[in-house]
Amino acid sequence: MSRIKNAIVPPFWVYPSTFYGINTMLKTIAYYPHIAALRPHQWTKNLIVFAAPLFAFEIGELTIVRSLLAFVLFCCVSSSFYLLNDIADVDSDRRHPVKCKRPIAAGLVSIPVASCMAIGLLGGTLLISWRTSALLGTIVLSYALLQVSYNLKLKHTPILDIIAIAMGFVLRACAGAAINHITPSHWFLLCTAMLALFLGIEKRKAELRLAIATGSKTRAVLQQYSIELLTRMESVVTTSVVMSYSLWSSGPQLKGALTPWMFATLPFVLYGLFRYQLLSNPRKGDRHQQRNWQRGKRTERPEEVLLTDKPILFAVIGWVASVFTILLLEHQGILH
Repeated sequence: MSRIKNAIVPPFWVYPSTFYGINTMLKTIAYYPHIAALRPHQWTKNLIVFAAPLFAFEIGELTIVRSLLAFVLFCCVSSSFYLLNDIADVDSDRRHPVKCKRPIAAGLVSIPVASCMAIGLLGGTLLISWRTSALLGTIVLSYALLQVSYNLKLKHTPILDIIAIAMGFVLRACAGAAINHITPSHWFLLCTAMLALFLGIEKRKAELRLAIATGSKTRAVLQQYSIELLTRMESVVTTSVVMSYSLWSSGPQLKGALTPWMFATLPFVLYGLFRYQLLSNPRKGDRHQQRNWQRGKRTERPEEVLLTDKPILFAVIGWVASVFTILLLEHQGILH
């Protein structure tokens, strides 16, 4: 892995004000049905395209610009499939206590208009990604095919539905590596895959809790899950996340991080994981947690947790800040 290029300057998305600014912006534009139908609040999932440069310690202006392009491309392609998914699930969404408010399900955006928007976004994204690089185009096309498979079959198949969700995150991360000409390490791929599986399991767990609370399982696949099964899966994957990150952060001896001082960032990872689990398991009698549980928010929507839960937000910011601090001190020869 190469060292940081140019000056060690945290990118714009590190600062707390940026997260709150993004949250405010997304809430504002959500008032417009055609924009809200793109689910801009879910675009935060695509921030993972910045992960490859960060893990590879290749931070520079060109890297940030390229990563921003990958971010925009995945916002467009993911929104195209959100539209197609909402079109396909319009009947079930109308029975869902939360999804019934989506623009297409609520009748605010017609199906023909939504179809044209989806085709335009998908076609434009594929064209731009292929013109940018063949590898990036292949990854975006793979993501598109994965989404087609997910919407047609995989989301109805237990276990494979969670793996498909995780693969979507892995492909996003690989896109960030491809556009920056970075070869992702096995540790990076393993950490990303395990964390993505964790989020997928937590998403299904929250959906199942909401379904039990409302007495209506709007996803057919939820009929084949139980809280006990998802809890066991969660335990296995959480352990894998912690172990894979711990081994990566141990340093160059294991072909991991640039410096073993990265091990000092582990507490932020642990706190983030445990905090997320706390949110996914509301206590009986806790009015605040119960309200979010009933509304189907929080861990049913991982993208909202990043922007709305302050402890997790500050854990992410603390992790990024500690990474840059360690790299700065190592770059200046203070740490060895």
